[in-house]
Amino acid sequence: MRVIEKLRALYEGDTPEAHRFRYGLLVFDLTTILFIVVSSFLPRTIVLEVVDVVIGLIVLADFSARIAISRNRWKDFAHPVTLADVAAIVSFLAPVAGEGIGFLRILRTVRLLRTYQLLVRLRADSPFFRRNEDLIVATVNLGVFIFIMTGFVYETQHWSNPKIGNYVDALYFTIAALTTTGFGDITLTGTLGHLLSVAIMIFGVTLFLRLVQVLLRPNKVRHPCPVCGLLRHDRDAVHCKACGTILNIPDEGAV
Repeated sequence: MRVIEKLRALYEGDTPEAHRFRYGLLVFDLTTILFIVVSSFLPRTIVLEVVDVVIGLIVLADFSARIAISRNRWKDFAHPVTLADVAAIVSFLAPVAGEGIGFLRILRTVRLLRTYQLLVRLRADSPFFRRNEDLIVATVNLGVFIFIMTGFVYETQHWSNPKIGNYVDALYFTIAALTTTGFGDITLTGTLGHLLSVAIMIFGVTLFLRLVQVLLRPNKVRHPCPVCGLLRHDRDAVHCKACGTILNIPDEGAV
């Protein structure tokens, strides 16, 4: 029981130790993504296989801890992001499955950014994050989608498609399809390749438009109205637009 309580304190607590731990997980996720990208250009060696296994064991430990502290394990285990973690663990611990599946690991970054406790910390610690939270989240979502689809393109095509020789080729095709540029110098073959192309164009354009929407809409500040609870207001708002209550929005530039 003490172990479970300690894990809950780390994953859900509001102590400096818990904050450092969750920031550490975020750094680990980003480092893992960088390793996956870089290793896709390198020949498979025993060193890379060992690193794969080490990362897989760390991810497995993190996954096991999350399941152990879950208050609804079956529901959490069936969550799509949790299943993506399982796929990533398998790909790291069984390299024969193909390093491309490891790109599913990127989904963990999105889950960490959306974890309530970490979002609260980022808002408290980073004025830049507070000002640009919607933009950052939209950018992360689009970036995750690009890398996930790039991983699928590379993993499913590089064995049979001579035009997909490395990760850059797969990334180039993904961006070209997402922007509907359609240069035509690289195309995906087979039924699976065609379905991937359709998915990239449909879902990628949707995420891209969401990012554009965030960029173009008026910048808002998060500050809950003490009466009606409206959260988003203009930066220079004096009254709540919903109920007229006088607001006291902190000004980060005030002395």
